[in-house]
Amino acid sequence: MGEIKVPVVRNILEVNERLARENRRLFDEKKILVLNLMSSPGAGKTSVLERTAEALQGRYTMAVIEGDIQSSYDAERLQRKGVQAVQINTDGACHLDGNMIRTALENLDLDPVDVLVIENVGNLVCPAEFNLGEHEKVMILSVAEGDDKPLKYPLMFQISSVLLVNKTDLLPYVDCDLQAIHERARQLNPTQKIFDISCRTGEGLEAWTAWLEARIREHKGLP
Repeated sequence: MGEIKVPVVRNILEVNERLARENRRLFDEKKILVLNLMSSPGAGKTSVLERTAEALQGRYTMAVIEGDIQSSYDAERLQRKGVQAVQINTDGACHLDGNMIRTALENLDLDPVDVLVIENVGNLVCPAEFNLGEHEKVMILSVAEGDDKPLKYPLMFQISSVLLVNKTDLLPYVDCDLQAIHERARQLNPTQKIFDISCRTGEGLEAWTAWLEARIREHKGLP
């Protein structure tokens, strides 16, 4: 059984890589910075996007592809913020892939978009293995999840260029060592940028959005 399974998995990943490269060519052609946003369910991906959209308003235009197993709740939340958003329901699949993104792009007007955020399905395993054509992989870890997650899900931390440690306002009430998260994440990925944030209080969000705006300008070749 194992001899059959390995080639099948390899073929799936190879096809996905080809589609991801096609997505990347489109993004680069239109000078759109694309983020693949990943986390466990409930870590705060949509809240981060709402806050980010508010911070970028009037300067840069953000669009979102929402990935969920079911429902359009998160996309509707972002649309109420004035964000162009399209929903992908995977009907049980635990991650998005290059083909899903290609199909979703047909429902977006990309011409005015400066940054496209792909909110992946809540999962710390499968999304880490599938390239979507993005320029940056960004992960969110809620302090309520504990400081052991870099040890349990190392690949996600290794591949993500940015880590947002969210819900820092809960630190007095949960058993989580913020410094341990930083140290363990740095051991896995020494160049990873880490921002400690709270969507509830706004703490740390200015530093995150400043990094994002600088990355948008860099991608567009602006000073």
